[in-house]
Amino acid sequence: MHEIDQTSEQMVRSVLAYAENRLRMDPVPLDRGMLSSSEMYARLDGVIRERGRSPDEVLGIYAALIAPSVISADSPRFLGFIPAAPTKASLLFDMLVSCASIQGISWLEASGAIAAENTALRVIADEAGLPPSAGGCFVSGGSAGNLSAIAVARETAKKRVATGRRLRAVVGSDAHSSIVNTLRLLEMDALVVPTADHRLTAEAARAALAAEGDLSDVAAVVCTSGTTNAGIVDDLAGVGALAKENGWWFHVDGAYGGSGIFAPSVRAKYDGIELADSFILDPHKWLFAPFDCCALLYRDPELARATHTQDASYLDVIHVSDGEWNPTDYAYHLTRRARGLPLWFSMAVNGIQAYRDAIEVALSLARETAAVINRTGHLELIREPDLGVVLFRRIGWKAGDYDAWAEALHREEIAFVPPTKWDGETVGRFAFLHPHTSMDLVREVLDRTA
Repeated sequence: MHEIDQTSEQMVRSVLAYAENRLRMDPVPLDRGMLSSSEMYARLDGVIRERGRSPDEVLGIYAALIAPSVISADSPRFLGFIPAAPTKASLLFDMLVSCASIQGISWLEASGAIAAENTALRVIADEAGLPPSAGGCFVSGGSAGNLSAIAVARETAKKRVATGRRLRAVVGSDAHSSIVNTLRLLEMDALVVPTADHRLTAEAARAALAAEGDLSDVAAVVCTSGTTNAGIVDDLAGVGALAKENGWWFHVDGAYGGSGIFAPSVRAKYDGIELADSFILDPHKWLFAPFDCCALLYRDPELARATHTQDASYLDVIHVSDGEWNPTDYAYHLTRRARGLPLWFSMAVNGIQAYRDAIEVALSLARETAAVINRTGHLELIREPDLGVVLFRRIGWKAGDYDAWAEALHREEIAFVPPTKWDGETVGRFAFLHPHTSMDLVREVLDRTA
């Protein structure tokens, strides 16, 4: 399995040829699952067996059965959830990273890769206005980033909170589901602040906290810079100042929208992000990197090291000296692929201005789409978009109408635009990210609501 023989030579040629064809797709097709679960499993049954198969045969099964049954999040027609649009440079370099099998946990094992990743993290930290001392690592996604950061907040708070007190975190009502899950896993409670227009503000937080009385058990305040459902940026400056007043950890979840700091047209919305004690954003979303990749940054990385460094006799050899950096010290992981390298390569190849321009395209699409909805009599814009998400209602429709509309669009591979809910009501939702999505496609999708 590890030697280079005639079979592996053919496998290299076939897989690279398939990868090359996939990379050359322009545009990437949307695709959709065509088989029931029972049919899918029936066709895959027996593919893995005691004796191996020809690589070309197995690749053929992937190309004919598996690949068409995966919705392509990197298609410009993927307008649901939060899409992906990895650059060609990042995809190519991700292949190289995989082929090199880099174990990116320690400076000892991967100093070059880690140093390169850290330069990409430095670009993000500088854009956010974090101090030169800021640092962190790349983890798998927003959930992993939030868990790692809030764990540091909890451990830091324990030094000032009476032993045995169950700690709490202040969160807005639209905080990502991973925040609530993280608090549960960490045996913390959420102090949920009711928000007007789904945006956490300092005024709303102060009002909610005034009714609480004893706040000595509060460990952290969590803001969102771009909610997943509506793309709303919380009052980072006001809430961040409130956290600082009280000595609470200030965490900013920017998994989806944090990359908007690179866009001049919306940069002012992020004022206050420089106050964060920890901050995450997912390059596999709006910084156009491959899955999976989350940038996790701390104002004071030493606090993270105190929480996450793992000690064992066989790990003594990886402990760092001045100037060295172990990504394993800054999150709950140990084993870690060097998932930040594709972003580093793409940033170096394309330049940061190209990223700014691509993010601005999505922002422009959202504004233009909102304008079209406002001009269409049977449609109603729910709120002006903060970032790249647009929510709207089709007057007179019920939940089943939205479902049928979305299913027809996907069945015909026009677009993937699943509905969402807003204040309990089913509504339509566009999530713009891919810079090659066109307004002609948007109009085609909206025309189908007539």
